[in-house]
Parts: sequence; C-alpha cells; structure tokens
Amino acid sequence: MNAPLCTLAHPAQASQEIRKSRFLCQAAPVSGPDAALAFLARVGDPQATHNCWAYRIGQSYRFSDDGEPAGTAGKPILQAIDGQGFDQVMLVVARWFGGIKLGAGGLMRAYGGVAAECLRLATRIPLVHKTEVEFDLPFAALAILKARLTDFDADCLAEHYGSDGASLRLALPEPRVAALAQLLADLTRGRSAVRRGD
Repeated sequence: MNAPLCTLAHPAQASQEIRKSRFLCQAAPVSGPDAALAFLARVGDPQATHNCWAYRIGQSYRFSDDGEPAGTAGKPILQAIDGQGFDQVMLVVARWFGGIKLGAGGLMRAYGGVAAECLRLATRIPLVHKTEVEFDLPFAALAILKARLTDFDADCLAEHYGSDGASLRLALPEPRVAALAQLLADLTRGRSAVRRGD
C-alpha cells in the first residue's frame, strides 16, 4: 500500500549555490490552481534570471521552465513533488545566473535537487480526504451528536432546522463514516440514516 500523500504544514524554503548560480526554492501549501499562481505572483523575484515553478493539486498539475531550456526546470521540480509524496503544494525556484552554464543535465539536477531538499526539510502533514454525508435527526439527539463530532474528526458544513428536528451536512474521513452511522442509528433508534453526498 502506498504511503498517504502529504502537504506542507506551512511555507518552506531552501537555497543552494551551484557553480556561481544561486537557486532559491520557496514552497507553500495551496488549495487550488488560483492559489498556486497567486503564490507565484507573490514570491517570484523580478530580479532573478528565471522563476521556474510547478504545482500538484490532486490530478491537476502544471509547471514552467520560465525561459530555461524545455524540460530542464519545471518538470524536475514536479518530479521532486511527486517523488516525495506531496500534494496540494506549489514550488517556485528562482535562479540568479552566475556566469557559468550548467548544461541540460546540470540544470535538471540543480532545479530538482533544490526542490527536493526544500521538501525534505519541510514539516509535512498527512492529507486526509473527507467524505460528505447528510442526515436528519430529532432535536432530542442533536446536542449529543454535536458534542461527539470531534470524535469523528467531522466538520459541520451546513445545518437546517425544521419543525421536528435538524438536517446536517458533515465532512469526515471515510473510515469514520460507518461509526457515525452507527451512533446516529443508536441515538434515533434506527429512524435516521446517513446519506452520502455527491
């Protein structure tokens, strides 16, 4: 079984000097492509010779060589992300050219190496994918259920009240759905059931 994917606990950075060129990798957790490109706009250095980057967000990914020879910067950065089991991250590697050409292989090793080092040193947290569920329950069971939500690592996404009870929509880790369904059945004597969201 594969290890669970991780993301960054907080932004990180690492730098290296390679044959007089300076490389600075800055990494951050991101929730979507817009957040990734916003991070690039924030940390990209206009004084740098190149600001190469890559992000991975689930099945979505993009990378840029920003003027370096094709395939020598963005792709090695993405490979560092994937190779270390990260998701929902954006890395920007700025290079200040030092006058000595590194060649295609040297550039790939430099960009991929500083990206990998940045991720290796960063604090990682496991990504927990949550499932959305909905259910109805009477008012008498509502307070007990809400008091137990932390036991299930559940987030309350919505709640609506009617004349005889409430409807809740929660997000919780998939392995805990069955236990929540059992608690709900116990609290309502089998009258309420969990429905999975889309």
